[in-house]
Amino acid sequence: QVQLVESGGGLVQPGGSLRLSCEASGLRFNLYTMGWFRQVPGKDREFLAVVSYRDRRENYADSVRGRFTISRDNAKNTVYLQMNSLEREDTGIYCCAGSGRSRPSSSCEYEHWGQGARVTVSS
Repeated sequence: QVQLVESGGGLVQPGGSLRLSCEASGLRFNLYTMGWFRQVPGKDREFLAVVSYRDRRENYADSVRGRFTISRDNAKNTVYLQMNSLEREDTGIYCCAGSGRSRPSSSCEYEHWGQGARVTVSS
């Protein structure tokens, strides 16, 4: 049984930082491209960042490029999202996802999803 479990969410002031973690089990983590997405009520799920299993190439949404950094530790079956310079608009549920494709082009190409971690940016 595949499980993706996010942690590290919470309340942070604007301009602050958080690091999210997503630990995977039940899959060969080193063969999965891992992504982070954000869900806000009333809006479509938003892609944030992805790191390929094949060459560790990273890609980011324009809204977070330069502020967020995705990384992975295959020895720990964990993917991270370092979030800096957080803004109120970053508030939402952050989900990690795994894809067997090296370059998934949409959320539909991710087979496995975590339950999400809540991030609230507020003063």
